Amino acid sequence: MTYGYIRVSTDKQTVENQRFEIEKFCRRENLKIDGWIEETASGTLRPEKRELGSLLSKIRENDLIICSELSRLGRSLFMIMSILNLIMEKNAKVWTVKDNYRLGDDIQSKVLAFAFGLSAEIERNLISQRTREALALKRTQNVRLGRPKGSPNKKHFLDGIESQIKTMHSWGMSMNHIARFVGVSRNAVRRCLNSQKTLPS
Repeated sequence: MTYGYIRVSTDKQTVENQRFEIEKFCRRENLKIDGWIEETASGTLRPEKRELGSLLSKIRENDLIICSELSRLGRSLFMIMSILNLIMEKNAKVWTVKDNYRLGDDIQSKVLAFAFGLSAEIERNLISQRTREALALKRTQNVRLGRPKGSPNKKHFLDGIESQIKTMHSWGMSMNHIARFVGVSRNAVRRCLNSQKTLPS
């Protein structure tokens, strides 16, 4: 199956522009769109809150998603990387018109997948470094760190990325793959998912 994915986030953008670009691309590549996914939503919304989530849950091996550019998939590097990793995990493909990316089961895709993974690792390391520096600064200012003794722990070291973990799990990604992608243990991912099951959606 070949899907055309279109997302607009402002009134100034039009669905017709992206559809025209994709249709022109398909004529040039001798492709036929089997189904269109069109939505007006911010790219900052998690995929499961968009029509994109439904598409990602049903794609199968050798399916192809065509969009005008990678930024249509999301507005953050982490979100785009997780979406691309899921697509390649399912042995599906994503092609873009403007960026001219053709991600699938080939050497270029493997190189790009490595680059995406490396970018995620670098970002995690930078976050860790910024956290250590902030804690060191607090200590020099004699700021008491941590919760008062005997009080319940209301924070978790995965705070801030629980939604991404939940999203990747809802797409069918294994806990082992999520753990490798996020850079934590499998048990940490399981605890995060189990704790979220008790929370309202």
